[in-house]
Amino acid sequence: MAMTIHVDVVSAEEAIFSGKAEMVVVPGSEGELGIFPRHAPLLTRIKPGSVRIKLPEQEKEELIYVSGGMLEIQPGVITILSDTAIRGADLDESRALEAKQAAEEAMKNRTSDIDYAAAQAELAEAIAQLKAIQSIRKSIRH
Repeated sequence: MAMTIHVDVVSAEEAIFSGKAEMVVVPGSEGELGIFPRHAPLLTRIKPGSVRIKLPEQEKEELIYVSGGMLEIQPGVITILSDTAIRGADLDESRALEAKQAAEEAMKNRTSDIDYAAAQAELAEAIAQLKAIQSIRKSIRH
């Protein structure tokens, strides 16, 4: 039996995932972080993207989209806090595409730097959601 670590993924609305994992991959602010049991304690920001959770004794990974947030690693538990967290299977591709187009349009028609920054953030979230959807499709095909 492989070593495991407890993982909690929590959004502002609800607990999205709570359980054991062999490995977790998180989109850190400076790049992807691969976390295994006995990882050194860490507290860092995460950026929009997919959290991949390798469940014990299963080939398939659990995918969860996060809009950014915080990652805390303690000796026996990984906690991911995000304003928005959505299970990969619950992502809506058409909504993500609409959000991407709206953000791109807002960036073209900006009236101030604040509008541009907000549009950039919305664009980054939409692109991260679309990448999560693509990852799910790839895992279904294999």
